[in-house]
Amino acid sequence: MKKKIIIIVSFLAVIILLHSTPSMALRTYVFFLGYPKAAITSGIIEDKEHNEVDKDRFAELNAKAYALTNPPIEKATQTELRNYLVRKFGFLHFAEYLGNT
Repeated sequence: MKKKIIIIVSFLAVIILLHSTPSMALRTYVFFLGYPKAAITSGIIEDKEHNEVDKDRFAELNAKAYALTNPPIEKATQTELRNYLVRKFGFLHFAEYLGNT
């Protein structure tokens, strides 16, 4: 019983750590997309253009747009996976791909 509790608490601690900041959430998302090198080495900047254009929508979603400075290239379409939306739920952040527009 004690071993199960330790495993569950450890798992929850890792989840909280990986989603504690917008940049960590974005790096985690890109890592699990299958691009670990880009997740570790790419810089993250706030995407001012998307944040300004979609300001009202992002305010409703409690989200901000971010861009990778050295984005990975998707093999199937040869497009850069540059722009991401990071939403905040409570104290946790979750990322999703926004697109290249």
